Amino acid sequence: MERKISQQVRGYRTQDGAGVNLVRVLGNATIKEFDPILMLDSFDSINPDDYTAGFPMHPHRGIETISYVYRGYMTHRDSLSNEDTIGDGEVIANYDC
Repeated sequence: MERKISQQVRGYRTQDGAGVNLVRVLGNATIKEFDPILMLDSFDSINPDDYTAGFPMHPHRGIETISYVYRGYMTHRDSLSNEDTIGDGEVIANYDC
């Protein structure tokens, strides 16, 4: 079976949350084409001021959040005080009911 690329998507730099700088690859403009993926963001800065502000309270009811670290490390904290740190090549999945 031959596979063909039907569409290429280029991310764009933006801010979200409490001023977190990121590259949004998939978002509102791509929901129909890439459903069920709602968002795909890249946090590629090595400057902690670009992302340590985090995100204010927001619901994830019924949504699974998957974080993948290519290189480096990150600590994910949620509103229920759950916390985990992952590093090079690791994945963390959080599902909020």
